[in-house]
Amino acid sequence: MLRGTTAVVGLGDTPFHKRGTSGEPALKLALRAIVAAAEDAGIDPADIDGFVSYGAERAEGQRMMAALGTKELRFGALAWTHGGGIPGALGLAATAIVTGQAEVVAVYRAMSEYRGSRGNVDVGQGDTPAQQLVNGIEVPVQMCALRSMRLIEAEGVPARTLRDMALVSYHHAANNPRAVGRGGLDVETYDASRWISEPYRLYDCSRENDAGSAVIMVSAERAKDLRQAPAYLLGAPMGAAGSWGMREEAADPYWSAGFQGVADRLWRETGYGPGDVDVAQIYENMTGMGVSALIEHGFCTLEGAGEFVTFDNLVAPTGTLPVNTSGGNLAEGFVHGMSLVGEAVRQIRGTSSNQVPDATLSLMTGGPGDPVVSTALLAGSAAL
Repeated sequence: MLRGTTAVVGLGDTPFHKRGTSGEPALKLALRAIVAAAEDAGIDPADIDGFVSYGAERAEGQRMMAALGTKELRFGALAWTHGGGIPGALGLAATAIVTGQAEVVAVYRAMSEYRGSRGNVDVGQGDTPAQQLVNGIEVPVQMCALRSMRLIEAEGVPARTLRDMALVSYHHAANNPRAVGRGGLDVETYDASRWISEPYRLYDCSRENDAGSAVIMVSAERAKDLRQAPAYLLGAPMGAAGSWGMREEAADPYWSAGFQGVADRLWRETGYGPGDVDVAQIYENMTGMGVSALIEHGFCTLEGAGEFVTFDNLVAPTGTLPVNTSGGNLAEGFVHGMSLVGEAVRQIRGTSSNQVPDATLSLMTGGPGDPVVSTALLAGSAAL
């Protein structure tokens, strides 16, 4: 069991830039984020001996060794899929530390369209099957829209829940100096925004940014002597149900975000349940998938989603479950969900720009709708 054996001790982020405008390749952004995370932890970057990322990460650990002055590379791994791989990548890093394969692991993600270098990740990895392409379905927003339309039309979850997910993200972003969506969002602006793929409007969709984000993980024992208060990893299961996968489009229920089984394992492994969580960072490539993720984690039922997923219930600091307190993928910035890990940790540290009082258990979900998804629970020392 990984419960409480490792901790996140360092956070590092580069500024978010509109895609293609950072002026730097992804490799350099990854390096900047990793060095910042090491400095935050009070660790020499040269002491990092493990590198973990996910999906189509192109800044491999061995390419960064010279710049970091790496003494020895002892572990390297890549979790499957795109945003679904984080926070599962935290679990990979924890496994390496617990089994003695590495002592200081950087978990990171960097994206950049500098000189067009990012390209089309989704099509490039073959995630879009032919039967969808021939019918004009080419991008994730269209695929996710089908599932969210089922959630609304067949299951009766109010479409208003999507709007409230967006409103609360932009509300939180207004207090976050790192966020690119600090201008706020009101109901009128949301309702007047253009359709992207029904039921998703413009503000239902995540951003595309050039940026790097990283965290440093060490053993729980080593974490006690470092600069920052540790955020202990209680669990980070990763996987997929037997019928899951957008290639087959055979998920049952079809509205699912893919967390069947994965969320159940999280609660079993950690000994906690949805009612214990103080704050949650819910990966929303699109708002509807975030609503589905909340349902599948047990925070509410299909029948109760309209009552639970409201602005007042999701806002910090007063909501029952404050969600996406940095602004999330919608309003802070998008690096395939990696920056959500940092916000989950800041809530444990008590340093969030939208701090939830006495936050002890902090959830972070990854990649709703991806072929493989993951979820994690982080905790302060009081919850061990």
